[in-house]
Amino acid sequence: MQIWVDADACPKVIKEILFRAAERRQIQLTLVANKLLYCPPSRVIRAIQVPVGFDVADNKIAQLVEPGDLVITADIPLAADVIARDGHALNPRGEFYTKDTIQERLTMRNFMNGLRGSGVETGGPPTLNQSDRQAFANQLDKFLAKYGS
Repeated sequence: MQIWVDADACPKVIKEILFRAAERRQIQLTLVANKLLYCPPSRVIRAIQVPVGFDVADNKIAQLVEPGDLVITADIPLAADVIARDGHALNPRGEFYTKDTIQERLTMRNFMNGLRGSGVETGGPPTLNQSDRQAFANQLDKFLAKYGS
């Protein structure tokens, strides 16, 4: 099992939580982004830089993820791909996407995209706060206790 991070939009504080967890558990952590990213010196943490383009990082993660891997992403279509490949998907707010919830999330995402496309201002997600960071860390710890090596 390894952890993949859709790192282009992943908040720095979430990456820092992931860095500590990967080192503590000695689990391979790979950041995938279309820009050069900071990676602490480590034998278990690495970064893959992909070309700039729509969904290039997402497609790379979907191509490399294996059953049982964990993907950190707020991208709902990527989460759906991961789940279809028997992986696990966790967003930076500490919510797991599951086979039971992913279709509803995709439907809502598509609905909101339709509203935005028609000119309706929908706003973005709220700023990541301390309780979001704590929820993420707690869910990550629970997951690693259950599935980590």
